[in-house]
Amino acid sequence: MAEWQSTVTPPALARLLRGTPLPEATGHRPAYRTLAGQVRLLVSEGRLPVGARLPAERELAQVLELSRTTVATAYEALRTEGYLRSRRGSGSWTTLPEGSRPPTDALHPVPPDERDRTLDLGVAALPAPQPYLGLAAARAVEQLPAYAAGHGNFPTGVPVLREAIARRYTERGLPTTPDQILVTTGAMAALQLVQRALLSRGDRVAVEAPSYAHTLQALRRAEARLVPVPYAGSGWDLPEWQRVLRGAAPRLAYVIPDFHNPTGALVDEEQRRALLAAARSAGTTVLVDETPAELDWGLGDLTMPRPTAALDRSAQVVTVGSASKILWGGLRIGWVRANAALVRQLATDRVYTDIGSPVLDQLIAAEMLTEHLPAIRADRHERLRASAEGLAAALHEQLPHWQVTLPPGGLALWVGTGGLSGSALAQAGEQTGVRIAAGSRFGVDGAFEHHVRIPLTVPGPAAAEAVARLAATAELAATGRWNGLDSTLPLAV
Repeated sequence: MAEWQSTVTPPALARLLRGTPLPEATGHRPAYRTLAGQVRLLVSEGRLPVGARLPAERELAQVLELSRTTVATAYEALRTEGYLRSRRGSGSWTTLPEGSRPPTDALHPVPPDERDRTLDLGVAALPAPQPYLGLAAARAVEQLPAYAAGHGNFPTGVPVLREAIARRYTERGLPTTPDQILVTTGAMAALQLVQRALLSRGDRVAVEAPSYAHTLQALRRAEARLVPVPYAGSGWDLPEWQRVLRGAAPRLAYVIPDFHNPTGALVDEEQRRALLAAARSAGTTVLVDETPAELDWGLGDLTMPRPTAALDRSAQVVTVGSASKILWGGLRIGWVRANAALVRQLATDRVYTDIGSPVLDQLIAAEMLTEHLPAIRADRHERLRASAEGLAAALHEQLPHWQVTLPPGGLALWVGTGGLSGSALAQAGEQTGVRIAAGSRFGVDGAFEHHVRIPLTVPGPAAAEAVARLAATAELAATGRWNGLDSTLPLAV
């Protein structure tokens, strides 16, 4: 096996470094210590993989406009600390000090054996809605024998689920037939199927800034060139979108208009029409992620906009949805809504990966969508609203210099940290037993370092205690001294 997994180019490392403020106490620091501290943070946080081959000293010095001596001294400091290994003729690659834990990803679920001592403020996913999941599962088991006589592989999805999804789109204002639906094993599988079908290496993809972290990473791995377009207040910056679409002519535009992840923003129909018109002129396909679309807990009596594809029913709009947020992530059910020809193409492509999604999971999802959706929506909305209001009140009280606004829906709060590094918070959280998703995970090239995403997974009554843990973590992060704290404190929330 090679001693490194990949080579990090000098420009790529420079972009990561520019978006990584040093999370230690400020003051005069030699340049080599700043550089070494930034690389150490990137490795510890997992943003720079263990085993990644770093650029040669001379190449990195040229890109960073530093002296070669500065880079060489930083590399030597990293070797001394155990974060870098080098071999003559083979270069230098990242490692971890002996005895240290592998980097944790705040966007991955906390292992079951750690839940009693770790407060998970990273993963935005709710537990299953009961008794509805149990009722649907019992009914699905009754239906399963009718499918057991066959091979069980449905590349486009079990018909009853495709019908239920198509019916739900029609109810929301987008007439849809089952042949326009492809069921996948989760929304990420749907997104990656579409990306493989529509993108080639090096294609430009316009993305919101910030945007969903896992999709950004998937696009990077596909070697797409990301073009970030910043949010303007609570919606899209249409002049900037028009400029990017006209000037960069991206192959794809990836957007989350319904309770955007991570900000929770809701884009109105007028803005959707304008974006679609600009994309049509540029020849850009619009990939709409509707994973949070059913989570309209904060709208009150306001009416939801129609699905984006309802405003332009051409082949330029491809929609991805999921049962994970409104039903339950454990079902692993997602889907693509597109024109029938693209659905057939995607079904052909997927047989080389997973052939089809589990039949029982599909039957459970179909039953929940058909028989229990109104009750499930009411249950989810009540829980999310209580969590959002409790967290916002606790943040205003305990961290008054942070910035938080209640969104109209979604699964998270997008919180400004008043200048405190989100990466530093995530690192300090490893000591305090709080899993935190730094804002930089949701940006391109390290943007949004002074933000964190807080999921609405904390029950309303427990919000004050959860924010107290977060405030203690913030106090530790501000000092830069993360060692020596008892990380086994019991978790009461």
